[in-house]
Formats: sequence, C-alpha cells, structure tokens
Amino acid sequence: MTENTVPAVIFAAEHIKKYFGPTHANEDVEITIHGGEIRGLIGENGSGKSTLISIIAGIAFPDTGSMIMNGAPYVPETPLDAGRNKIGTVVQELGLVDGLPAGVNIFLGRTEQFTKLGVMDMKRLYTEASDLFEKWGFSNFPVRRMTGMLSIEEKKIVELIRALSIDPNLLILDEITQVLSLNYRRILIDIINKIKAAGKSVLMVTHDVEEMVELCDSITIMRDGKVVAERQSSETSPDEVKRLMVGRELSGSYYRSDAEDQFEETVVLEAEHLDSVFFHDVGFKLHKREILGFCGLSDAGIHELAESLFGVRKMRSGTVRVMNTAAVIRTPIEAMKAKVGYVPKDRDKQALMVADTILNNVCLPAVELTKGKLGFLNPTVQREVSKKVIEKFDVKTTGSAQIMSGLSGGNRQKVNLGRWLIQDKEILFLDCPTRGVDVGIKSYIYMEMLKAKEQGISIIVFSDELSELIGMCDTLVVMKSGQIKKTMRRSDGFTEEAIVEAML
Repeated sequence: MTENTVPAVIFAAEHIKKYFGPTHANEDVEITIHGGEIRGLIGENGSGKSTLISIIAGIAFPDTGSMIMNGAPYVPETPLDAGRNKIGTVVQELGLVDGLPAGVNIFLGRTEQFTKLGVMDMKRLYTEASDLFEKWGFSNFPVRRMTGMLSIEEKKIVELIRALSIDPNLLILDEITQVLSLNYRRILIDIINKIKAAGKSVLMVTHDVEEMVELCDSITIMRDGKVVAERQSSETSPDEVKRLMVGRELSGSYYRSDAEDQFEETVVLEAEHLDSVFFHDVGFKLHKREILGFCGLSDAGIHELAESLFGVRKMRSGTVRVMNTAAVIRTPIEAMKAKVGYVPKDRDKQALMVADTILNNVCLPAVELTKGKLGFLNPTVQREVSKKVIEKFDVKTTGSAQIMSGLSGGNRQKVNLGRWLIQDKEILFLDCPTRGVDVGIKSYIYMEMLKAKEQGISIIVFSDELSELIGMCDTLVVMKSGQIKKTMRRSDGFTEEAIVEAML
C-alpha cells in the first residue's frame, strides 16, 4: 500500500433513521470506518450513540437506511448475524447469563462446535476459553466460575473476550474503559493497537473526551440523534469536542479549583482492622466535610471495600463505627440508620430497580422520610419526595411514574445519587459515581458533591478514574493487593505519577 492509498472501507452506514414514537433517536446518520482505523463515537447521554451501536450490532433495527460490511450489504437480524459478519460488540450494559460459567458465556450461541453426538465437551470448551483469555493478556481467568459471582470488571472482560473470540474485523466498545482499573485498561489499549496493526477497525464509545482524543484516529460527534461533526484527532482538542457535543462552550474545569485539603478535625467514621478475602488490615478515619478517595489496580479490593463498609458484603473481622452515635455498621439497614448512604458501582444491578418507577426507586431507601403519622407509607409524601428529586436534580423525565429503564444513563445516576442527597445523610459512599455518564452529567455530579461537602456531609469515593480523584479529593488512599500502600493529602500535591507508582 502506498503512502497516499486510502485503506479499504470495512463498514459504512448511510441515512440511518430510528424513531421511538416522536423521539428521533437516529436522524439520517452516516458513518464510514476504514481498515486500520480507531474511530471514536461521542455525544451526550441521549445523543443517539447507543441506538446506532445497537443497530450495527443487530440488537435493534433501523426504520430506514442501509449498511455495508466488508463490501457487501449488511442487514443483521440478531447479534449472532453480526458475529457471523465479523462484528464483535461489547455493549455498555452487561449482556451475560449469570447462571452460566464464564467460559460458557464466551461461546454462547456457538457451542455446537464443542458438541459431538449430542454431548458437549466441556473440557475442550474451558481449554479454548482459557487460551483466549491468555492470548489477549488476561492470564489465569476463572473460566469455570459462575458469571454471577464475578465482579462487574471481570464480567466486562468476559464480554470483551467473547467479542474477540470471533476474530472481528470491526470491534465495537461501548463505555468499557470506565469499568476497568488501570492495569486492565493498559491491556485493553494493547488489544486495540493490535487490531489496528492487523488492518482491522475499532469503533469506540467513551465519555472520557481526553482519552478519546488520545486513543482514536478520528472522532464522530453526535447530538440530538444526528452526526454534527467528524474530526481527525490530530486536528482537534478535547475542548473542541466538548463544545461540539453540547453545542456550546464549556467554560472552566468541573473539578475543584483549590489546592488545599479542607475539612474539619471531627472524625465521623472510623474503620479498624478490616479483613476479608479481598483486603487485609485496612484502617482509616473519615473527617467531617472530607472527600476521601480510594484507588488501586484490579486486585486492590477497593470496590469490595465499598460494599463491606455499607454492610452489603460480609467481612471476616474488623469494625466500621459511626462516631457521633457509636453505631457499628454490619448491615445496610444499620448503615442507613446511622445516616450513611451508598451509591454502588453497578448502577442497574446493585442500586436501581430498572423495571420500576422513578417514584419507587426514590422512596425505597427513603422509607423513614415517606412515612405518615401512623408509621405507614404516605403516597402523597412519596409523590412529593420523588417530585422534589426530579426537580432539584434536573432529571429529564415525563414524571415520577416513568419506568427507570426509559431514562438515559446520566439521568438514572441523577436519581441514584439524588435519592440519598434528598435525605439527611451525613456520610456518603460513592463507588465510581460518574461511570457511564457524559461530561455534562459528570460536571453536575461533581458540583453536587461539593455542595454536599459544604453542607457538612463527608464522602468516600472509590474510583478507577485518577483524574476524578485528583480533581475532587482532600485525601487519597492508594491500595495494592488488598492493603493500604500510601495515603496522600491534597495540600501535598496529587500527581498521577506518584499515585501510579504507589499502585505498582
């Protein structure tokens, strides 16, 4: 291939339109992806990205328009059709069967290759699954473990290997990096570069604009269901991409502007000698008005620590004590009684009832707030509380009776966070609070965190986003292999280099 030769088109979509009632999810969308290209796809929540990906992946069907894959008409009716056309997809929401082992999920829908005379050769299936994990850099993955027992990060890796198992010419990644810890992100970047080097293509969706500009060759920007711009990454900037996404300038940073750790001396929560399968002898103090951050690699145990602090996950030993009442947290009920709230990492599986209404989701953890005089739940108060969350946190919805699954990811997270902030909680545990939301919602969540801090609330943030922790925390705890490796203060100056060095 000469220097001026344009690589062959691997995928093209023309005039794609998709309507959901009066909503134009995709309006005359066109996109062309060449071999050896890493294409970014970005836009605010509700911009039409997920709809377009669903159409390409055979999950949804366009109302009008056409697609071409490898030079031939492409009309997928199912995700299996997409796979047969060498399109592998990792969707934003988890798409695995929890009741099956991880290795079986890799080949789900294609297990006939391991079947002879009606009997499935499970040993060969697990061997081939293990070989795939090994090939792509995830050594010793527990392929025989039930998928429901895996962490959200491990589940996302299973989805990635399933997509790679078909040797895709086009790999679609929808919001995968925000689920992965630093070491697994590095493996993913290696995978992306290998696919590019092989002349194949990647379509990558992420709300991390800086990451997209750094990793991708070109970027397609969507807004209100339409493609509003395409840019070569070498000829644009994160600020321009953000402006094109939202249709206006985003002035300033959405992180804290101060460089000092600012909190009171009063200790509101103390953890002593916490020990479990995932972490060992962990101890720390949380002060009033402090934002305390936890970070680490995939084996650090920070997300399991978050679950344990709230009483969701049992520990072998140790004490979590809320100081003003001397209450010891062993269960979520005890935590809530002690005025502690918790936003888990897996929003749709661990926090929200996505098949239920906004009202019921708001009121579930706010039972005490919605009781009547006789101790029974008061429907009028419930409606008032849910309406207050919708209005105060600017949730884009038709009303409190709307089903949660009808909301965008960012608006679901507003409900998820708002239902705690509407109460008189004094401590909040936030596990990856901005996972899967766009820059506008991120900015909003950070603003609400700072408001809560000003109001005297203490916050613990567990995150894989170093920029988020550096930008928001007073104190940062770095964990490695389940133990506290280093504690850093904002006033001493957080740097990504120093944090990564402690992680490794």
